[in-house]
Amino acid sequence: MEHITLGDLDVARIGLGAMGMSHGYTGAGSDDDESVRTVHRALDLGVTLVDTAEVYGPYANEELVGRALKGRRDEVVLATKFGMISHTGRPRGSLDSSPESIRVAVEGSLTRLGTDRIDLYYQHRVDPDTPIEDTIGVLADLVAEGKIRHIGLSEAGPDTIRRAHAVHPVTAVQSEYSLFTRDPEARVLPVLRELNIGFVPFSPLGRGFLTGAIRSTDQFDAGDFRAENPRFTEENFQHNLRLADEVAAIATEVGATPAQVALAWLLAQGDDIAPIPGTKRVSRLEENLAADAVRLDDEQLAALSSLPQAAGDTHTEAQMRMMER
Repeated sequence: MEHITLGDLDVARIGLGAMGMSHGYTGAGSDDDESVRTVHRALDLGVTLVDTAEVYGPYANEELVGRALKGRRDEVVLATKFGMISHTGRPRGSLDSSPESIRVAVEGSLTRLGTDRIDLYYQHRVDPDTPIEDTIGVLADLVAEGKIRHIGLSEAGPDTIRRAHAVHPVTAVQSEYSLFTRDPEARVLPVLRELNIGFVPFSPLGRGFLTGAIRSTDQFDAGDFRAENPRFTEENFQHNLRLADEVAAIATEVGATPAQVALAWLLAQGDDIAPIPGTKRVSRLEENLAADAVRLDDEQLAALSSLPQAAGDTHTEAQMRMMER
């Protein structure tokens, strides 16, 4: 697989998001053995970036990833996230990136992941009650102590990114980005490229929409957060199905799957972008990674880029309040 750099961090240009193995999606946590096989197969196929977070489960996903990486830890750039669980007594559901909470969070993540260092440690959401300078200050101390190697931010806006980077270099920013979600292009990507910060798109397949496999919300079980996601409700769902069908039509032209075309479009947006499609199945992983070899011509790229954004917000109203725009 081709490699790119996030700042000065070398990674294969398609990573693996582990969240859905334990959290959020239909069937999460139902087959940990298959999830472990998926991680192992990812490493065998050249994936180097594996992404998790303490809040996934909570905690269960880090434990699963740690188990999967036992004996193979040095093959990966291991990323996890803090800040959506408070370790200082803030009310449940509150963001907490205070230095005190981070100190507790990092020790827990290191233990669950079975490692002595985290390669890329993200602030999961910007904490409005803690100055970003204070958060990055303690992360810089953790870098100096060898507990983390690189600092990342998730769903941060341009001003926060600049302020954080002024305290200590930020290696990567993670945000939702796909053919369905183009928001980072105007505000975030120009800043990242100015500062030589890499970009890690999560949900690069539109939470499954862009695979072409989702035709009804009846496919979701009771624990699937998509059942309440605005993009999967009523008229938004029907509009977004039509967009997914347009991607599928181009996939037929190319001789690839819709998921591969969606990922190939993302990869064509720059050599500083490393999407992290998530899956718990070996077959879907192999399909996703094959996007590395898919090449879209200028006409196909233009047709995909001209698609309108999906209808509906990317998250519920409460979740949207946690993101900087």
